[in-house]
Amino acid sequence: MSAPHLPPGRRVVVSAFGETPDDAIERQVSLAPTRAPELTAPGDVVVAVKSASVGWVDLLMSSGQYQHMASPPYTPGLEYAGVVAYKGPAATAELDVGDEVLVDPFVAGPRSLGAYQGSGGWATYAVVPSEALLRVPRGMSLDAACNLLGNYETAYHCLVARGRVRPGETVLIHGASGSTGLSAVQLAKLLGARVIATGRSPDKLAVVSAFGADHVLCTRDEEGGLASLRERVRALTGGRGVDVVYDGVGGEISLESLRCVAFGARYLIVGWAATPLVARGRGGRGAPNANALPTNLIMMKGLDVLGCPTAISTAHDPSLRPPRLAQVLAWADEGKLTPHVSRVFALDEIKAAMWAKWRGEIVGGAVVRP
Repeated sequence: MSAPHLPPGRRVVVSAFGETPDDAIERQVSLAPTRAPELTAPGDVVVAVKSASVGWVDLLMSSGQYQHMASPPYTPGLEYAGVVAYKGPAATAELDVGDEVLVDPFVAGPRSLGAYQGSGGWATYAVVPSEALLRVPRGMSLDAACNLLGNYETAYHCLVARGRVRPGETVLIHGASGSTGLSAVQLAKLLGARVIATGRSPDKLAVVSAFGADHVLCTRDEEGGLASLRERVRALTGGRGVDVVYDGVGGEISLESLRCVAFGARYLIVGWAATPLVARGRGGRGAPNANALPTNLIMMKGLDVLGCPTAISTAHDPSLRPPRLAQVLAWADEGKLTPHVSRVFALDEIKAAMWAKWRGEIVGGAVVRP
């Protein structure tokens, strides 16, 4: 079933998995013309995409190194926002043609399961079921909206559902200038925590400070590096150490972080951006380059080491999501959560956008505007 009166468009296509994300960017990603969108079911809605996030998960998916894989050829773009361009005859959404919408990435797009997995946001149009549509939070731009759910739901799952962060506690957040890291800084402050944030760029850390971090520590060698991390953290905590570590970086910083904690701290494993190639490329399974943590330090410090896979946890226990989603959207409506977007690209520049994300040039979020 075609959507009437809509002109043809374009979409980004991942034709096959790359060996690594940079291999995929170079060899497997292309921009292709498309015909007017086709509805999958009478209850579908066509979204004219205006802003789509360029995320780390989009990169890992392109090489099949993420825990969830869309089937090539597919259109990337986990999260996106736009306007309703057409409603199928059985569409139940209360939103009308022309209304601004945010598409739920758990219901449609590459991270979803089922018939709408191929409807990514790096395209002129996306065809989604009615239940995938969410209203854009009050006063929020579409660029910011498409950087809302994945980032803040991840931070919420890690800090609240897994980390049990309480007011007055101190949280050490690594990779704080990244999209989920910056979200974690804002969320930890909302929870009443004291935040120590780390990163490798003083300029990026200045943005992190502006978003509420109480202290920022540069881990670049000429700024003290990892060798002095324990001393600097302990100086900020009166020698006690931190209550929670939010680690989305992995690698060398993880070992040093275990020396920065108070006894009985919670260590949240959020990701491993410093060592992204832990899994086999081209969609192979297994983790031949897996990270490791020292069991002696874990034992002697009485640590709770907690894996925090937001999407996988939600698939195993769907009851986790409704309160999380409701709280994130409520805070966004109240203006208490503000996604930061530092770079904007046109669809023709999609490879440049992917390279910028892969090379760590983005502070907070980046978007492509189809």
